Amino acid sequence: MQSPFANLTPVVKNLIIINVICYIATFALAKVIDLETLFSAFYFGAPQFKPWQIITYMFMHSSRDFSHILFNMIALFMFGPILESTLGSKKFFNLYFLSGIGGYLLNMLVHAIQIYSIIGGFTIPHPEADASYFMYGGGQEQAQQLYSLYNGAMVGASGAIFGMLVAFGMLFPNMEMMIMFIPVPVKAKYVVMGYIALELFSGFGRFAGDPVAHFAHLGGALFGFILIKLWGVQKPNNYY
Repeated sequence: MQSPFANLTPVVKNLIIINVICYIATFALAKVIDLETLFSAFYFGAPQFKPWQIITYMFMHSSRDFSHILFNMIALFMFGPILESTLGSKKFFNLYFLSGIGGYLLNMLVHAIQIYSIIGGFTIPHPEADASYFMYGGGQEQAQQLYSLYNGAMVGASGAIFGMLVAFGMLFPNMEMMIMFIPVPVKAKYVVMGYIALELFSGFGRFAGDPVAHFAHLGGALFGFILIKLWGVQKPNNYY
């Protein structure tokens, strides 16, 4: 039998390979080096922040939730080859990484606004590991919020994936898709709009205990939309 990976386009194939290698390395090298802290994305004012994290965070996934990398790679496997074949490898590469960077930028902008609303500035001088340092005249809840904004790591390819999904919905709006728990096919444009609406609702709702960086998803989606518009890519005639 032919391998299901045999017909993968080159950029998609390499992205999947790199993501899987990074995920395995997180466990294999855990006693030697903390890859999650080194390569995950932190707030630009945090002690753990390094410039390369703007790129490397896309290849790190939660070590506590296998479904995180699983669903991201399934989406890349399903939609990536069609997009890469349509856009060409170079534009698809740019779409993926620029959407991922856009996800980071929007998420950090939201963090900066939240921090500014609490302390009247964008950074805390010499932040310590102890959450009590973040009191700034407020209570324990405020301190915990500041501590979380500063020390919370963002990981995953979801920003890049959302940029890819928006591009797919724009180029193949009427392609019918089967969605889990929905017994009938749904057109791609409605699937994408539904995802965006859900992320907006979740992002602005700020549900307690929700660890998902919804604004990273929205940032990726926004950049994906902008790129397809800037490039002037037209819907292919051979798809409906």
